[in-house]
Amino acid sequence: MPSDANELADTLLDMQVDWIVSELIGPRLREFVARDVDDLLRIAGELRVQELFDAPRLKASVRRLVDLALASPLLAEVVESGAAAVYSLPGEQLLGDVVAREPVEAIVGAVLGLSRLYDRASERTAESPLVGALAGRFVTRIVGDVLQQNRQLAEKVPGVSSLFSMGLGAAAKVRSLTVDQLLPDAADKGAQFAIRRTNGALRDLIRDPSLKAAILELWDLQAAEPIGALREYITDHEVGELLVLLRELAIAAGGTRFTGEIVDGCIDTFLDQHGTADVATLLAGLGVDRDELVEELVDHGSALLQELHARGELSSLIRARLTPFFESAAVRAVLGGDERRTLLDVGGDD
Repeated sequence: MPSDANELADTLLDMQVDWIVSELIGPRLREFVARDVDDLLRIAGELRVQELFDAPRLKASVRRLVDLALASPLLAEVVESGAAAVYSLPGEQLLGDVVAREPVEAIVGAVLGLSRLYDRASERTAESPLVGALAGRFVTRIVGDVLQQNRQLAEKVPGVSSLFSMGLGAAAKVRSLTVDQLLPDAADKGAQFAIRRTNGALRDLIRDPSLKAAILELWDLQAAEPIGALREYITDHEVGELLVLLRELAIAAGGTRFTGEIVDGCIDTFLDQHGTADVATLLAGLGVDRDELVEELVDHGSALLQELHARGELSSLIRARLTPFFESAAVRAVLGGDERRTLLDVGGDD
């Protein structure tokens, strides 16, 4: 062994670097990771969530993460390219094999059962002048189509055509009076009446038990086709445009005060419900299994460590962390036999 303290420190540094590298890239990596995971989980079982997180600081951090995520060009690129990749998949499986019918039926029933939503939405539409104008044109079109169909049928019956023409003229006058004159002004009471009548018909349709069966029948028809057939409804370009617009909407909403209040409310709820739980229990509730955690760390970490080692960077990184310790005056004094300096003094050296 070298007698000089500097040479001894350098030798020990080389030995420790080699030992750590062998632990990280050798056959003992799994044991190395498992030991650390077990230690972390043991400690996590003794720590409460409320002891680790300060609510105001956690809220500020989550707000920053939300802002960064929404404004991140990389995230936008990943989402858009991911959507394009999904769109281009072969999609040979049947839609019904991927999405079970039971949850679809439950969702349809729940949506159709939102009677309060439909009632409130109907009342709100009656207050819109533009909706009134649209409802007027809609009712006019329906009346016109009914009259036209009746006329076509009547013309096929001998002797009835002339009689129907007389009735059609009278009906046209009534139509002109009740629709064309009552609905030109969107704010007129006739327009609101037409809206309410239309909304009433829609509410009756929604509450009709046969509507659910009809929707599910349409679902069954689509479920029997390959998933790739969904491309007939929307193009990849339209998907990209929709994602861009949704991202812009999220960015605009993310910068508002209300979004921050939502984040704060979610954190308060989380801490109220789980603040007294230990971290290990919380991880278990999230489905974090010890063996799976070890397996994932080994699988992903091993490839990274092997690549760093092959490029000669793993040893350099470890050495850069350990060199200040072995070059400290306190360590070299101890290695040189100077009992006036101890390892406890290392932290005070530059």
